[in-house]
Amino acid sequence: MVLQEPLLLRPSPKAKIWGGDALAGCMGIDLGSDGPIGEVWTLADREEGSNEVASGSFAGRRLRGLMLSERSALLGTSKVSPEGTFPLLVKLIDADRDLSVQVHPDQRRADLLGEGAEAKDEFWYILDAREGARLYLGLKPGVDATTFAAKAHSADVVDLLQEFPVKRGDSVLVPAGTVHSIGAGITLVEVQQNSDTTYRIYDWGRKGLDGLPRECHLEKALQSIDFEAHVPGPYRAETALQGVNPSTVLVDTAQFSVEHLSVHAPVEHDTAGRAWAYLVLSGHGELHVDEVPGEWRMQRGETWLLPASLGRYRFHSPDGDFKVLRIEAKA
Repeated sequence: MVLQEPLLLRPSPKAKIWGGDALAGCMGIDLGSDGPIGEVWTLADREEGSNEVASGSFAGRRLRGLMLSERSALLGTSKVSPEGTFPLLVKLIDADRDLSVQVHPDQRRADLLGEGAEAKDEFWYILDAREGARLYLGLKPGVDATTFAAKAHSADVVDLLQEFPVKRGDSVLVPAGTVHSIGAGITLVEVQQNSDTTYRIYDWGRKGLDGLPRECHLEKALQSIDFEAHVPGPYRAETALQGVNPSTVLVDTAQFSVEHLSVHAPVEHDTAGRAWAYLVLSGHGELHVDEVPGEWRMQRGETWLLPASLGRYRFHSPDGDFKVLRIEAKA
């Protein structure tokens, strides 16, 4: 089947002990009333959560179901995940409090760990950060497995991590095997491989929403850490001007790429037989698909999935203030 319309996905808020309500203000997301919201899944195809199409011909269908019936039209040449699901997961994160110190395995280590472990590279785009906000990313030089294991049971483990200040607009690549934590006061977009495998190392001594201490997974974490890797901190990608529409490639990995695009004049693209997602950061735009009547209005906080079979499309900004993250699921 050929899918000739973009799919607006309904966001799915997730309550977390470290969450807050910042995403309602900075992204206009309806968070509901289920407690502090730490994550909003905006593009997900998982058993524990799959986004619903909010409008159009496929309204009410979930991405998981569409992947079963329309996989070829959705993905084209984009690589399916090892589990046969949509390859990427996109989240908004509000760290009102520090997240746990944690790590995700790469594919080789996930295969060795078994028990449903999934690999996970991830990328962060900082939406906002309170003054003094910091994140932890990677080990300090000279920290080996023996040193880390000796301190991993206590708050002393934090002293072994690189610490970086962040500000709005920063980009952060978090390769699998990297110990990390998002600090309090940071909201961000997370683009990642479709995995929810997280091995918690240290959780600041707090309890979960159920009032019980949160489980840590030290043994599996130690098997997942890449102790040889050097991980750089946050960065600002160089902007390459494309006419009047500034464009910046923020990250480009084997699994996905993320581009920041500011639209001031009409711009044309082609799905080129791959799946793409657009997350609207600000303003609104109007999307048109070649040879398909009508238009689709895109607004702040929305995530749109463009099926591989869509072909050529174009969009413009009526008010000249339309900024998006353009996310490619790699072939």
